[in-house]
Amino acid sequence: MELAYIPSPSRGVLYLGPVPLRGYAFCIIIGVFVAVWLGNKRWVGRGGRAGTVADIAVWAVPFGLVGGRLYHVITDYELYFSEGRDWVDAFKIWEGGLGIWGAVALGAVGAWIGCRRRGIPLPAYADAVAPGIALAQAIGRWGNWFNQELYGRPTDLPWALEITSSTDGRVPGTYHPTFLYESLWCVGVAVLVIWADRRFRLGHGRAFALYVASYCAGRFWIEYLRVDDAHHILGLRLNNWTALFVFLLAVAYIILSARKRPGREEVVEPGVSDGNGDEGAASVESAAKSDDEKKDEKTSDSAAEGTETTEAPEDKAKSAEKS
Repeated sequence: MELAYIPSPSRGVLYLGPVPLRGYAFCIIIGVFVAVWLGNKRWVGRGGRAGTVADIAVWAVPFGLVGGRLYHVITDYELYFSEGRDWVDAFKIWEGGLGIWGAVALGAVGAWIGCRRRGIPLPAYADAVAPGIALAQAIGRWGNWFNQELYGRPTDLPWALEITSSTDGRVPGTYHPTFLYESLWCVGVAVLVIWADRRFRLGHGRAFALYVASYCAGRFWIEYLRVDDAHHILGLRLNNWTALFVFLLAVAYIILSARKRPGREEVVEPGVSDGNGDEGAASVESAAKSDDEKKDEKTSDSAAEGTETTEAPEDKAKSAEKS
C-alpha cells in the first residue's frame, strides 16, 4: 500500500540504555560536525591550516546556540512568560526553539572573537563555512520532526506530515511538512554556494552573503506556509519581514563588496602557504625584512672591502721606500 503521509515519531527521546538521546539535540550535534568538517576542507583548499575552523567553532557554536535561543524566547515570549507558563522552560533548549537569525548573528560574534585571536579575516572564514552552515540547518530541521513542530497548512498530499501530538494546542492531522521543505532548500543552498564559489571565485564574504540571500528567499515562502502561532506585522509573520530585510542586506553587500574588493583573498591565514608558493602575510613580511637585511649586509660588506683595499697616502709612501 502506498504511503499516504509522513509519520511523526511517537516520542522525541530515544534511550541508549539509561542514557536519553533527544532527537532535537542529536540533529543539532550532527549538523555542527558536518559544518565543521566541510568548513575545514574548504578552509584548507583556500590556503588555511587544518584545524583552524574547529578552533574558531569552539567560540562560534556556543554563541550561536545562545543567540538562537534568545531570538526564539524574545519573539515567542508568551510561551514562557504568560499566565500559566513556567519561565524555567525558556532554558530547556532540548525541547526545541532556536531562531536561525539569532544563531547566525551571535554565532558571527563568536567567530569574530576566534578569528581575531588567530589573526584571520572574518569574511574569509565566513566564506569557507557558509555551505556547511546550510547543511547543518538541513540536518537540524529534522529535530523539528522529532518534536512534531513547525508544520504548515493542512493538506492531503502524499508527502503530508502526520501530527499526532495535541501539546500546545496542536490539532492532530496531516499538514505540509515545512521542516522537510526547508531541509531540502538548505541542501540546495549549500550546492549553489559551492558551485558559485568555484565558478566565480567569491571572496571577502560574498559566498556567505550568497548563502544568506538564497536561504532568506526560501525561508520567505516556507514561512508563509506555516500555521503555528507567530507575531504578525501588516499581515505578514515576523520571520517573513526578517527574511525580507536580511535578504536585501545580503544582496546589497554582494554588490558593494564586488565593486570595492573584487576577487578572492590571496592570504586567508598568516604564515600558511596558499598552494601557489606564496606564504601568508606574516611570512611575506618576514621575507621582506630578510631581503632588506641582506641588502644592508651586502652594503656593509662592500664598504668594508673598499676600506681594506684602499691604502692611505702614508702607507703608499712607506711601501715605495721599502721597495
